[in-house]
Amino acid sequence: MSSQDAKTPAQLPLIGHAEAVVNAAPEQETTAPSLPSHMTGLADRAREYVEAASSPNTRRAYASDWKHFASWCRRKGLDALTPDPQVVGLYITACASGAVTRDKKPSSVATIARRLSSLSWNYRQRGHSLDRKDRHIATVMAGIRNTHGAPARQKEAILPEDLIAMVGTLDPGSLRGMRDRAILLVGFAGGLRRSEIVGLDCGRDQTTDSRGWIESFDKGILVTLRGKTGWREAEIGRGSSSATCPVQALETWQKFGRVAHGPLFRRVTGEGKKVGSERLNGQEVARLVKRTALAAGIRGDLPEDRRLRLFSGHSLRAGLASSAEVEERHVQKQLGHASAEMTRRYQRRRDRFRVNLTKAAGL
Repeated sequence: MSSQDAKTPAQLPLIGHAEAVVNAAPEQETTAPSLPSHMTGLADRAREYVEAASSPNTRRAYASDWKHFASWCRRKGLDALTPDPQVVGLYITACASGAVTRDKKPSSVATIARRLSSLSWNYRQRGHSLDRKDRHIATVMAGIRNTHGAPARQKEAILPEDLIAMVGTLDPGSLRGMRDRAILLVGFAGGLRRSEIVGLDCGRDQTTDSRGWIESFDKGILVTLRGKTGWREAEIGRGSSSATCPVQALETWQKFGRVAHGPLFRRVTGEGKKVGSERLNGQEVARLVKRTALAAGIRGDLPEDRRLRLFSGHSLRAGLASSAEVEERHVQKQLGHASAEMTRRYQRRRDRFRVNLTKAAGL
């Protein structure tokens, strides 16, 4: 092991100890001046705050993108540590033309934009600045958008009738079935992201990795969440039917799963007979949506591989936005959107021609 490989976190830059930098190639690390021993504990705490500034998924993406860029630079004999706009411009050109991966598959515009953000972030952690407005980057990126840009592919919305069919595919007598039923119904009624669903605790200040908690009332539950736009509250009222009531489904899961403290949605082990202590991963929500949508026969007119690509955890969130017959501002508040325009992007079946400007103009 080289001396660079053996560096400890204490030797890395204070901000650079964030996961994306720790996971970077050893030759890309930067040594910072050592701190006095009595400051070590404070530095460790500062690093924890740095990591808390972004989600684990974001940090993993930043680390993966930096590794991708550093590997390309190494193959081309270029210096990845120096934030050279011309090098970055050539890199995104290679990504867009499929000259980076072995299968020659071009990266999407969204992926290239994310990688640019990742590189900017990683350079900042190393005390450098990448000028993304430099012509070698900005002009090339504008050309990539004009040449390869396309409307975002939205996931299919899970509508109420779909959700009822999906819930019907679950075993109501098993712990896993009770948990999955609660996840689907609460996720839909709350308009929650998959990370928000699995990040819930049974109460406030119960775990260090919590993204929110629930409070029970006679008429429903109040969900307090730390989302992308800050803290927000989502009200989930009781449903009109016990078979589809998210509050009753959650109460059933907590009662039979004996979940009263800590993570709300946990792994079920021991052939489905034991509830573990570990919090579910957000990807498991996406898998649940795909699996039950397939089992319920939703969009059965399409081949199975296409149906799998249509649905994700976001399908629940889009389903609420598309089917709730209330004023748009209420949906916007529930989803935690900063603008009504963002909420409209989630509405898959709204009346697009309610206002007919052609007739209004006299034609």
